[in-house]
Amino acid sequence: MYAFDSRIRYSEIDHKERITLPGIINYFQDCSIFHSENIGFGVNRLKEEGRAWVLSGWQVVVERYPALGEAVKVCTWPTGFKGAVGERNFLMLDAEGKKAAYANSIWVYMDREKGRPVKPCEEEIEGYGMEALLEMDYAPRKIRLPEGMTEGESFRVRKYHIDTNEHVNNCQYVQMALEVLQEEVKVRQMRAEYKKSAVYGDVIRPRIAKETERTVIELCDTEGKPYAIVELTGE
Repeated sequence: MYAFDSRIRYSEIDHKERITLPGIINYFQDCSIFHSENIGFGVNRLKEEGRAWVLSGWQVVVERYPALGEAVKVCTWPTGFKGAVGERNFLMLDAEGKKAAYANSIWVYMDREKGRPVKPCEEEIEGYGMEALLEMDYAPRKIRLPEGMTEGESFRVRKYHIDTNEHVNNCQYVQMALEVLQEEVKVRQMRAEYKKSAVYGDVIRPRIAKETERTVIELCDTEGKPYAIVELTGE
């Protein structure tokens, strides 16, 4: 397991002085990056080797949203590797050691030049290690699309959406989905399924459907093919 301690910053909170959902996701993402850097397979090394871990799916559950200044511990550990696919759990604990949020994630190891999955080397797998699955209610990997989805207003990918892999960062899709709704939503669980990578300048066409217990936002290209699907479930 890799972990680091932090405090909830002003830049991570909303108007109610609570961390946002993207703020929690960014903590989890940062923790996985720190883990990779710590074992010697960080951003620069993977760039040199033409490799990248690309997120395929998220399931994030929020027990509560910590407030400004709260101390938190963020933890992550791999739970399995199979071929080019790796799975990883995350956990955010408060000062009393209670769960504030937790997550499961699925990653694909990619050859950046060829644009196809490739198995990571044994040195990298051994460096990460593996631990037992976190006890949680694991959702299916695929998100069911509702019928009768409605079109939202299209927008372009901006420079601040782009990460070191030169495509839209996984958390930015979640932020896009929240903004598309144009209303405040307190999310208990977020699931995301990533289909293909959007890059700077691409146009994103959102499609939205609200059901009794969930809201689904499909972020598509101009031909209607999805970049990402985000499912939000309230309390």
